[in-house]
Amino acid sequence: MIPEANKPLLVVAAGLLAIPVVALLWVDSYAKVEPTFAGFPFFIWYQFLWVFLCAACTWAAYRVVLIARLRRKETRR
Repeated sequence: MIPEANKPLLVVAAGLLAIPVVALLWVDSYAKVEPTFAGFPFFIWYQFLWVFLCAACTWAAYRVVLIARLRRKETRR
């Protein structure tokens, strides 16, 4: 069982993982051509930008889970 102190950190990690999912499933927010950037429509560069943002959110969630596990080990002692 996970101690109470770690649940808020795991909720933060879940929130970080949910950000890209919500952003990319909300199609009406980016289903448009304008503005263009370097000749690419908004739809294309918005999704390409999320490749990097998703990696950053996943890395941050991983680090938060590691911190939660570290604190769990400290509370066992």
